[in-house]
Amino acid sequence: MRKLLYLAVIERLKQIKDANGEPAIRFFDLWNEQVTFIEQEEPFELPAVFIEFLPIQWQTSNDGTQTANVQFRLHIVTPFNGKASDRSIYQKEALELFDLLDSVNRVLYKMSGECYRSTTRVRSDTNHNHEELIESLETFQVCVADISGRPSKQG
Repeated sequence: MRKLLYLAVIERLKQIKDANGEPAIRFFDLWNEQVTFIEQEEPFELPAVFIEFLPIQWQTSNDGTQTANVQFRLHIVTPFNGKASDRSIYQKEALELFDLLDSVNRVLYKMSGECYRSTTRVRSDTNHNHEELIESLETFQVCVADISGRPSKQG
């Protein structure tokens, strides 16, 4: 289920295009503290999105189906494009980050697939303490069903 969800999120995010019609997000991976250990990481293109699955609480029905409201956090890493202050000549570029975050929400809203449905954003954390890279956090929730634990029908 997590594999399907991970791949589906990436496919949706690839729909976001920049002004030239190219994919706006240039790199995807599972979250592994990449920003914290940036000097030790292999270089990656920006903007980048790292997907983190938060702890999952499963409920099991009598037929073995497990369901959960899964939360996943997107670590959206962008370059610092200058100050957004009222008189900054970089204000427009600096605020483009918020356009990207809005686009992420738009393409993931109500995303549904084989074992998941009704993706919604539940939290946004804006980074106000950054240097060259800005790490914005967007948390989403999706209802999932995992039937892999059900006994198979043998006839």
